[in-house]
Order: sequence, then structure tokens, then C-alpha cells
Amino acid sequence: MENLQPGTILIADPFLKDPNFSRSVVFLCDHKDDGSFGFLLNKKSEYIISDLFTNVEGSKLPVFYGGPVQQNTIHFLHRCPGLITGGEKIVDNIYWGGEFDEMISLIQNNKITEEDIRLFLGYSGWTKNQLEDELEEKSWLTTYGTSDLVFINDIKLIWAEALKQLGGKYEQLIHYPTDPQLN
Repeated sequence: MENLQPGTILIADPFLKDPNFSRSVVFLCDHKDDGSFGFLLNKKSEYIISDLFTNVEGSKLPVFYGGPVQQNTIHFLHRCPGLITGGEKIVDNIYWGGEFDEMISLIQNNKITEEDIRLFLGYSGWTKNQLEDELEEKSWLTTYGTSDLVFINDIKLIWAEALKQLGGKYEQLIHYPTDPQLN
């Protein structure tokens, strides 16, 4: 799948050296002529939501590292359009953003869980043609984003599960060492 569009999953090549994206999986929320953006799905930050917002004290909802761009911003993906209004549908059952106060209220009242929402500090962004160039360099493999993959319980499995979606020879990559020179 080389047709970039919202909902595309970018799977980092196993030998990608960029420390921001090593063995990462990115969910692409937008792709236009002037650039692209998305969120890293498999890297938690050191924060939980109650570290960032005092009105959700006691919540242990993790906050993920969305990418290296604008680390002072918070974003969220969810699958609760009936509870959080204003979200932008990316693909079936995956929404980006929405009414922030509604989201906070749902967390306060334990009406939304880690299985329904992902919070991100920052995002991953590419300028015009940058992502296409990285695809030509074989830095990324692509597949389709699914709700099950984006909201997977064990984030350590995301990279492998995304590769499994591609099947065949790609499944072999799961077992490649991070640095084959160390073998």
C-alpha cells in the first residue's frame, strides 16, 4: 500500500536509525500535498494524564509520545463519537480530537478507558514530499489502520501486529534484531 491517506499505518523499517522512530508504528491522521501528520502508537511518555491535568487526579491513563513535533501540545484519538462530540473521523471507529472538556469529564467519571482513547504529547509531522521521499528510501512500510491495532492493549505488540497485517515475507521482520551487526 503506497497510497498515503488518513488511516494509513506507517511501520518503521527494522533498521531505521532515527531514534524518534525506531521500531515505531505511526497512525497517519492527515496527508495532503503540503504535508502529513500522525501519532506514534507504541511509545508511552513518562506521564500519565493526572501529571498533566489536576482535574483528573487519580487517573492512571497513560500519555503517549506522539512524535517530536510540538511536544507542548496534547492530542487524542478515540473510538467514542457518541460520547465525545466534534471529533474528526479518520477511518471506521477511529476519531481524532473533539471536545476536550467532554473527554476530561469522561475520564473524571471513569466512563472512558485506555481501550477507548489514546492521549499524545506532540505529533509526528512531515513537510511537502518528505514522507514520500522516506517511503522511496524504504524507511517505512504501510498498511491500513484498524481500531484493534490503534487501541491494542499491549503496545509492545503493535509493531509486530502491524507487520503481521502485511503477511508473507514481512512477518519475518518481526524476528530481526534491532542491530544485526550485534549478532
